[in-house]
Amino acid sequence: MSHQKDPIKYEDVFQVSGELAQKPVAPQDAAMMQAAETTVFGQTQKGGTAAAMQAAATINERAGLVERHDLTVTGDQGVTVTATQLPGARVVTETIAGQVVGRYTEATPLLQQGVGVGDLHQQGAITIGEALEATARTAGNKTVEQSDAAAIQAAEVRATGSSVLIPGGLAAQAQSAATLNTSTQEEDKVKLSEILTDATVKLPADKVVTREDADGVLSAERRNTVDMTAHPAGVAASIAAAANLNEREAC
Repeated sequence: MSHQKDPIKYEDVFQVSGELAQKPVAPQDAAMMQAAETTVFGQTQKGGTAAAMQAAATINERAGLVERHDLTVTGDQGVTVTATQLPGARVVTETIAGQVVGRYTEATPLLQQGVGVGDLHQQGAITIGEALEATARTAGNKTVEQSDAAAIQAAEVRATGSSVLIPGGLAAQAQSAATLNTSTQEEDKVKLSEILTDATVKLPADKVVTREDADGVLSAERRNTVDMTAHPAGVAASIAAAANLNEREAC
């Protein structure tokens, strides 16, 4: 039995102040940062912000001081990972409740002659398929539910521009999995990773994620949950993180 009496707070992990400093690091906070990092970097950063949050949240959960579904950082300034494109470099900034907790600088190829900044932003923008693949990495072990199937269908419709369900496509597979999972034992349930891995290859068409795409997918996921909330590291979360990054890079 753990003798830990107080949870690990944000001030114990990062240089933060105010109300955030006194909040315990919760599992769903870490899940949101993992989703955001994976969308931007393609994976969580070794020894980075998400990893530190996950370690603290795990300790807190094992000590019984927070629950697995607890979320302490909410609101419009919850968890963000944004990128700024500079000549020869990309600066990625991570924030929690508006306070900077991590910053990375990545070297990038210089602009080729004849290629404008707008073209580079478009080339580096995240697509719906790539955001779905990010979900496979951040929430791959999640059992496919009706809310996931609805979100995936909304994403597929926006990626392809067609409202017709594609036979054998991502949405069709997700719907079949969600239906099957309602009558299947836990160990045999279909997981998100089985549907969304290689999503860019499985989609017949793809497009850059926009804010409208993110809002549409979020609405679809929420409508199909009992409490009208989306999974912090699920499909809608990954699409939203991609939209945020694309908007920042387009500026």
